[in-house]
Amino acid sequence: MNPVRNRARAGAPKGPTGRAISNGVKLGTPLKPSATKILLLGSGELGREVAIEAMRLGVEVVACDRYENAPAMQIAHRSYAFNMREGKNIRKVVEKEKPDFIVPEIEAIATDTLVQLEKEGWTVIPRAIATRLTMDRQGIRQLAAEKLKLPTSPYRFAGSLTELKRGASAVGFPCFIKPTMSSSGHGQSMAKKPQDLAKAWDFAMKGGRGKTGKVIVEGKINFDYEITLLTVRHVGGTSFCAPVGHIQIDGDYRESWQPHPMTKQALKKAQNIAKKVTGALGGRGIFGVELFIKGDKVWFSEVSPRPHDTGMVTMVSQTMSEMELHVRAILGLPIPEIPCRPGASVAILANIKTNNPAYMGVDKALKIPGTWIRLFGKPSSPGHRRMGVALAIGKTVADARKKAMAAAKAVKVVST
Repeated sequence: MNPVRNRARAGAPKGPTGRAISNGVKLGTPLKPSATKILLLGSGELGREVAIEAMRLGVEVVACDRYENAPAMQIAHRSYAFNMREGKNIRKVVEKEKPDFIVPEIEAIATDTLVQLEKEGWTVIPRAIATRLTMDRQGIRQLAAEKLKLPTSPYRFAGSLTELKRGASAVGFPCFIKPTMSSSGHGQSMAKKPQDLAKAWDFAMKGGRGKTGKVIVEGKINFDYEITLLTVRHVGGTSFCAPVGHIQIDGDYRESWQPHPMTKQALKKAQNIAKKVTGALGGRGIFGVELFIKGDKVWFSEVSPRPHDTGMVTMVSQTMSEMELHVRAILGLPIPEIPCRPGASVAILANIKTNNPAYMGVDKALKIPGTWIRLFGKPSSPGHRRMGVALAIGKTVADARKKAMAAAKAVKVVST
């Protein structure tokens, strides 16, 4: 019998992940037969914080990524480096480690293998189908717009430059071209006129993670601002964090703050959209639901079934960070109210190529009251990479943003 099923008491009701919940949650001891074990598929900065929160509850952590010494690997009990797009590699580690929970932390993994493992009884967070759907922009957009009837930007899918030209004509200019499978802004661009489409197509084909040969072309929405609504599906239901405002450049997070002010009507609509889409995906864990807002109008943009990079601000703005909420939800632990105070985060970027990064100015940054620096420990920079984050709290969001920006600017990534 599968070890995951053996862990649940026979006959006990199951939560969304299949774990027994009626008789209480039993947590083991790391490196002992009783251990509760999490297998991280992706070991970047968010995975590192998930690992830390899991370890605080005595969970054994096994970290995987495509390269050695990724941030979460540096603190995990064990680690493996392999190509996670090859399902046989994932299966080999799962069968060796026999984890209670398989926790994808990045998009570029063999999701078909996760689906098969789930069918065999392994527990994938939040669910294998959620991981597969959200990795594919076509799948998630069709779920949101066509099945759930949620408001979205106008869109078309294209499998060739000819189809892209037809799609762009249908949604209008300017429009945004994105690979159907990518992350962190890779392969995304904006076309202001028809002459820009050939370049956008080539850029998408080179930048896509899954090499599907398809793109989504989206019409522009004249929104006032965009938010991430961190939504937690847990044993007690669904909870929402305060809205996170953010700035992204070329699809990559640069700055975020919390709480972002919204009208009561817009917030209610946002929560309703988030609950519908996360409910359709199912399972337990935290979801980053991205939304466009204009007045009281709300449009669905994207969703990630894992901690969101813009949510790093929650490490200082909330009593429980998004990573702690994720771990609690995974383990079937209670999640009470989630208080929030004004906070902000700003990415610390490396704009140099180096295999031996070092940091100057941390002491200067921390002289600013109410600030924290988190360095991710990434072993290299290819020329442009997020290497850390500056965090700050303040009397107001504006105050926190100002301090976080000053702290981030004080830290310089150098090559030694």
